Amino acid sequence: MNGSSSADLTRPAVSTHVVGDVRWIVFDRPAKLNALTTADIVEIGRLVADPGPSIRALAFTGAGDRAFSAGVHTATFLDLDPAAARAFIERLRDCLALVRTSPLPTAAVVNGYCLGAAFELALACDVRLSTADSMFGLPEVKVGIPSVIDAALLPSHVGLSMAKEMILTGDPVPAAELHRLGLLNRIVPADRLAAETADLLARITRHTAVVLASQKRLFEIWQNRPLTDAIADSVEEFASVFAHPETMEQIRRYQS
Repeated sequence: MNGSSSADLTRPAVSTHVVGDVRWIVFDRPAKLNALTTADIVEIGRLVADPGPSIRALAFTGAGDRAFSAGVHTATFLDLDPAAARAFIERLRDCLALVRTSPLPTAAVVNGYCLGAAFELALACDVRLSTADSMFGLPEVKVGIPSVIDAALLPSHVGLSMAKEMILTGDPVPAAELHRLGLLNRIVPADRLAAETADLLARITRHTAVVLASQKRLFEIWQNRPLTDAIADSVEEFASVFAHPETMEQIRRYQS
């Protein structure tokens, strides 16, 4: 969370660039620790929904060296009534759902503070890389609002007791502790973050787009359905990939 004047909040501060087949989506408000606004959230969702035909993966990061993002700009919450609050949180929900269910592999690349909704976005990603001095947290309770949406994923990463401590205190946790608990895939020096991200995503995207999209659908199924239903859906998902020529092409390549 981050507070200041609302004068700069009407236009999105999200930049993007492509390196190879990876689209980088950059939260670009470094003077405010890359705090996110409604306009930013809408723009992030648009970029995730339509990344471009040649893009094989998405990477999210923050501009500068102080923050991935401090979360939603607190000025966003001023004067909200219940109806407006519902409209705002539904936009955020929809954006995070696009990240979590994207058929493309997604990476959160964290250098600095990763708080609130930005931490939820990182939780929605497939993999997370961080510098050693980064800090992660859900400070919403300090603002007087609950942590919601993809904060629900936190217990599966760090255990229920630790998740409750983080959410109920609102206190940030250092990267080293979250790496020990298994939430972070890599802790990387700042000058190696981009290269390590590119290497990890290249190891993922060497597989077919069909199988990656299928496997990502299965992750969502496994998280949301009872075991027997999830297994039944898995059988259908397995069969479905054989409708695509590139599946057989890959099987033949793997044999050779």
